[in-house]
Amino acid sequence: MRITTRFYRLFLLLAFNALMLLESHGFTDETDKQVLFEFKSQVSEGKRDALSSWNNSFPLCSWKGVRCGRKHKRVTRLDLGGLQLGGVISPSIGNLSFLISLNLYDNSFGGTIPQEMGNLYRLQHLNMSYNFLGGGIPASFSNFSRLLELDLFSNHLRHGVPSEIGSLTKLVRLNLGTNNLKGKLPASLGNLTSLREMSIDNNNIEGRVPDDIARLTQMEVLELSMNKFSGVFPPSIFNLSSLENLYISYNQLSGHLRPDFGILLPNLRELNMADNYLTGSIPATISNISTLQKLGMNHNSLTGSIPTFGKVPNLQWLLLDTNSLGTYSYGDLEFLNSLTNCTQLEFLMISRNRLGGDLPIIANLSATLINLGLSANFFSGRIPHDIGNLINLQMLGLGVNMLTGPLPTSLGKLSDLGLLSLYSNRMSGEIPSFIGNFSRLTELDLSYNNFDGVVPPSLGNCRILLHLWIGYNKLNGTIPREIMQISSLVNLSMAGNLLSGSLPKDVGRLQNLVTLNVADNKLSGKLPLDLGTCFSLEELYLQGNYFDGTIPDISGLVAVKRVNLSNNNLFGSIPGYFAKFSKLQRLSLSDNNFEGCIPTEGIFQNATMVSVFGNRNLCGGIKQLKLKPCLAQGPPVETKHSSLFKKIAIGVSVGVALLLLFLIASVSLRWFRKRKKNQHTNNPPSSTLEIFHEKISYGDLRNATDGFSSSNMVGSGSFGTVFRHCSRQKTRLLQ
Repeated sequence: MRITTRFYRLFLLLAFNALMLLESHGFTDETDKQVLFEFKSQVSEGKRDALSSWNNSFPLCSWKGVRCGRKHKRVTRLDLGGLQLGGVISPSIGNLSFLISLNLYDNSFGGTIPQEMGNLYRLQHLNMSYNFLGGGIPASFSNFSRLLELDLFSNHLRHGVPSEIGSLTKLVRLNLGTNNLKGKLPASLGNLTSLREMSIDNNNIEGRVPDDIARLTQMEVLELSMNKFSGVFPPSIFNLSSLENLYISYNQLSGHLRPDFGILLPNLRELNMADNYLTGSIPATISNISTLQKLGMNHNSLTGSIPTFGKVPNLQWLLLDTNSLGTYSYGDLEFLNSLTNCTQLEFLMISRNRLGGDLPIIANLSATLINLGLSANFFSGRIPHDIGNLINLQMLGLGVNMLTGPLPTSLGKLSDLGLLSLYSNRMSGEIPSFIGNFSRLTELDLSYNNFDGVVPPSLGNCRILLHLWIGYNKLNGTIPREIMQISSLVNLSMAGNLLSGSLPKDVGRLQNLVTLNVADNKLSGKLPLDLGTCFSLEELYLQGNYFDGTIPDISGLVAVKRVNLSNNNLFGSIPGYFAKFSKLQRLSLSDNNFEGCIPTEGIFQNATMVSVFGNRNLCGGIKQLKLKPCLAQGPPVETKHSSLFKKIAIGVSVGVALLLLFLIASVSLRWFRKRKKNQHTNNPPSSTLEIFHEKISYGDLRNATDGFSSSNMVGSGSFGTVFRHCSRQKTRLLQ
């Protein structure tokens, strides 16, 4: 029997050597050269420059990325990672029969993985990650009996994980993450007993994690996140006591966690179970894992208290937000005392739970803390006056609590602060000017508090600020023009305050602004013309103020979705360009003094999207708006040309009227002056009697008529008696 066994082994050795000899004679380095020429021909033409050394002018083993064996000079390693090569992978690559390592990492290869690659039976390392490879994982990969590493991360691979993968019994590292793989994990994965790292995250794998995983006792890293795994937490994982990193977040796991969790997995460094449907309490034994550095159990339905972590000195991340932890009482924060021993703590996120109590203890946490999230709980009291001790803090979230008092002055020491969120509390006092010293601030939310005083102009120094929310406080004064210098602003909300004055005219400098909300203040004056140059604006809320005048030309706001100008003193006609805003979803112009015919096109065709009540002089529109009919055809949609023509016509009419008035005034003035001159230069005219009759006394008349003798009487009538007067010179008729 022993002779037979020895003979059999000798036969295999001789057969192997013969095969090697045959192969080395059948395929030479010239064969490898032709294979690589064929490979190069399938590379996109614009990407071949990286392989310019691949020509007959250079020895094969000196080509870029090519390594050969010392004896036979055959290609053993092909390292083309990071060269940004495109095109497809030539099937001829399967003829590189001495290839041990193939690295095509970080390129742009498309198409499918050639089945011919299964001929590379000497292959030990295969890395094709960060490409655009589609199709499935070839079943011929089962021939890679010597393969130690298979990395296909970040491609477009479809179908499922083939059961043939289970034949790669020497495999140490398997990475199939970030593809489009679906189906269930094959039970054959349990055959990979040498496996230390397995990553299948970010796919569409469903069902339960197979129990056969329990056989992978050498496993150190297991990544199953962002799939569709369901059922309870996989009991097979508790058999992997060597596990250091376990990522199983963003799945559909449910049920309670075992109380002995930390005992069964004592070597964990990173544990992430976020975004599942886990219930029950956090096992107290987790806090006994002394090696633990990062713990993520956020976005579940966990209840009960948070265990202490005094035995976890290297803890860096504690992410427990968005659960139902706590009992609304002061005892909920006892675990914070234990965290003072965690001198490497960087992230503490316990927002959106049921935690109660005061916060003075947080100032004693490690100065290494970067992100502190305590929002949406039931914390009360004041922000600790020495919070400035957390000198490296970049994000501070305390919103939706019951905090009172002013902002402590030590807060000004946090010069690296990028996010400060205190919205929906009961805080008071003024907004301190030192906030303008936060040069890295990108988000400031102080809304829904009782802050008073003015808006500090120093906010203009926050030049990279994206979101400024200070609405619904008791702020007064004017809007500082300095804020209009923050060109990075995306959201600006100052609504619900006591702000007065006008909206700064240089608001048009906010070219990245998406939302502008200054509603429900005491702002007045005309709307600035520059408002129409905020081309990124999607939401405009100016309601509840005292703005007057007409709506300026904001026809350039083609991206706008919501406009609310209601409850102001605006007048004039409704601009027709609102009908041309294709993205407009809501337009409110109610309670103003608009007049004229309302358009009937665009958004004005839907009464649920338009509000115009409270404007007595509006008419027309669709019948659902219930406006009075217009007596005449409403004005056409105004364009730039018609507007210009109208202005010219009005100007000409006014000019002609002024000219006529001037002419009339000139003629009247000349006539008046001439008449006055005549009165001063000529004697006044005599009466008619003075012109035609001399002044004769009564005695003269009597003597001339011989005492009114009848012999001198000429006649009598209705005007009296006429006598004749005779003298030597003339004869007169006297009345």
